Formats: sequence, C-alpha cells, structure tokens
Amino acid sequence: MCYLLLLSTSSQDDLTQYNSELLKFSSKLPALPDIGKLKYKHQWYIGSKSGCSCTFRHLYSVELGFGEPEDWNPEEPDEVAATLQLIKVIRDLISHGEQIDCIDSWEHQGGQSACPVERVVDLSQTSDMQFRLFENHHFIFCDFV
Repeated sequence: MCYLLLLSTSSQDDLTQYNSELLKFSSKLPALPDIGKLKYKHQWYIGSKSGCSCTFRHLYSVELGFGEPEDWNPEEPDEVAATLQLIKVIRDLISHGEQIDCIDSWEHQGGQSACPVERVVDLSQTSDMQFRLFENHHFIFCDFV
C-alpha cells in the first residue's frame, strides 16, 4: 500500500520535462477508480524517488492545514525538496493560464481507494514551503492574484 498522486491539466506540455531524481511524471496511469474524478484531458501519474508517490509531504490530518515543516513533526529533506519541485511545476503551469487538479490517494488492497474530498487551493494564499498533500483529497488549483 502506498500513496498515488494523479494530476490532470489543460496543458498539452510533456510534463516529463520536469522529471528529476525526486519528481517523476508519467503518462502511464495506475488503474484506480479516482482517475475518473480528474477534470482535464491531459493526465499524469506523479512518482517520487521511491517510485510510488510516497516521498512527498503528506498529512493525514487536514485540520492542521497547510504549513511549513515543524520540529514536532519531522519530515525528510527529500520529501520537502520533492514537494517544492512539484508546487513549482503547478505554479508554472497556472502562470501560463493552464488549469490543474490533482488527487492524492492511498492505495488500498484490491486497488480501491477512498472517495477524495475536493479542496480548492488558492496559491496566492499558500507559500511553496507551506504546501503539502492531504491523503484522499482532490485539489483544484487556482491563483486569485
């Protein structure tokens, strides 16, 4: 069992151009029911250095919201760096007028995942260091600036 991060966008760009040691875009999508909830035509699986999507900043407790890394909740430097790379790609696409959403799922046995909760993310209100993913959430990205 692991995290699976799916992204869709209106952009026709090949997102593999952003691939690095910590961030990997692939057009080969895992077979999950959540794929049908993605809003845009161009869809991507986002892997991390672990191969799955586990090595990003994830938080189960949405009540804590977005926030910078804290001493009381240690995070691996690679998780922070990978998440910073991901949010940079998202911001770049948004700044070029593209639309983006993404689903952070926890893969359960049998390929099933929980129904994701939709959450609008106003990037003008969230810094790169504050951004993190919430398990079983469907993020709709915008920038109201």
